[in-house]
Amino acid sequence: MVEQLDHPGGTRLLLTPNRSLSWKGNVRIWIGLVVLSAIIGIGWALAGAWVILPFAGLELIAVAAGIYITSRDCQRKEVLTMEGDNILLEKGRKQKSAQWSLPRPYTRLQMNDPVHPFAPAKLFLSHRVSLGGFLNVEDTERLIETLETLGFVPERKQPDPEIGLWF
Repeated sequence: MVEQLDHPGGTRLLLTPNRSLSWKGNVRIWIGLVVLSAIIGIGWALAGAWVILPFAGLELIAVAAGIYITSRDCQRKEVLTMEGDNILLEKGRKQKSAQWSLPRPYTRLQMNDPVHPFAPAKLFLSHRVSLGGFLNVEDTERLIETLETLGFVPERKQPDPEIGLWF
């Protein structure tokens, strides 16, 4: 998601991945799966197939791990602040973990075109600092349009020819 924030003396963009559910929503889905799996597992155990219960538990642990990892990954944020002749890019989850300060007159926006139509373009600032790598196609296009209105002209690079499913 690309969100333009109020910032006196410049422009500030907040880039975040799309989140379909909050953490509480994900926990509710998992609890629903636990209840459903418990009903089915107990039914089979009462029918004599008690071996189902450990596998149902392992399945629920795997689903919980997948939900946790995905939810944690969706908490990433990038804040791009442009003030005068300075560009500040900050990345992190709950707190800032990396920061780049780039001079605006010497900063270029590089754009690698997508390999196939379902993938978004990859954006980089100057020295290959990735920008919004988690954005989907629509949000990437919105970010490109916003940066173009701020005076950046993206240098487009065609994808390298690959042999594979999406060539």
